[in-house]
Amino acid sequence: MADVTERTLALLSALQTGRSYSGEELTGLLGVSPRTLRRDVDRLRGYGYPVETQPGPGGYYRLAAGRAMPPLVLDDEEAIATLLALAALAALGPAGEGGIDAAATRAYGKLDQFLPARLRPRVASIRASLETSRQQAPTVPARTVGELADAIARREVVRFGYTDANGRRTERRVEPYRQVQYLLRWYLLAWDIDRADWRVFRLDRIADLQPTAQGYAERPLPAESALDYLRQGINRGKTRVTVSVAALATHVVDVLRYQDAEIEPVGDDRTRVRLAIDPGQWQWLVLNLAMLDADFRIEEGAGFAEACRRFGQRLLDATS
Repeated sequence: MADVTERTLALLSALQTGRSYSGEELTGLLGVSPRTLRRDVDRLRGYGYPVETQPGPGGYYRLAAGRAMPPLVLDDEEAIATLLALAALAALGPAGEGGIDAAATRAYGKLDQFLPARLRPRVASIRASLETSRQQAPTVPARTVGELADAIARREVVRFGYTDANGRRTERRVEPYRQVQYLLRWYLLAWDIDRADWRVFRLDRIADLQPTAQGYAERPLPAESALDYLRQGINRGKTRVTVSVAALATHVVDVLRYQDAEIEPVGDDRTRVRLAIDPGQWQWLVLNLAMLDADFRIEEGAGFAEACRRFGQRLLDATS
């Protein structure tokens, strides 16, 4: 299938030059038989590309003129995945506000216009059958993501105003390195020039982004990846906890789906969970474990174990 895809794209690239090709030229270019060439041409037509042919002596293959934008070369599964991805992205953020979610909503309604004719009924059926629940997450302008991506590619210093969690605004000058989407939030990992240190910024708190036309020399990342660095910062000061649960990993994942947890199956019916919690905010984890309705053992995290022991005694006292 990879060879077929590669060959089909090569045929499309040749025809998009606008010139006419003889069958002999195309078979030589692609290294295929005339029969295979005809099948590839039929495949392109199935994708919605108007390939014109003239048989016989002096015959040719060419794309019909007048198409401003040919349909996307997506197979059925790729088209469905693209539509679902747009639907999921459109459901993030407050309703009615502009941002990536609003752009995804617009693209969601336009996708079938750029698909092959044979896929449009399927896409229309999925759209009619699909509903998504809105997740209340901070919205980020698509333009911000795009401009930061350009700056990262060019290794260009940017300026912006940044409002922290306490509402204080500061002016920043940074070398941008990576953008990270994590737990319904968008982040930027950058080297803060004025503070001479690495910093992580929430994209929804960035305003007045401006390029500076000032380049920078690339620095090694402070962790294996930007995501690793982000997680280290979020978990700084927290207590590591490891719990072994007598439940399937799929059930544990469902309960902890919004938490930063490492979930590992150990055996057929047992799961190990590793995460970090604030010492004074252990109650949410107990509640999540209670929702599993399964036996569990605390393997790491003495403070959490002691808090559970005291809470367990309160429960016993309440029922005596």
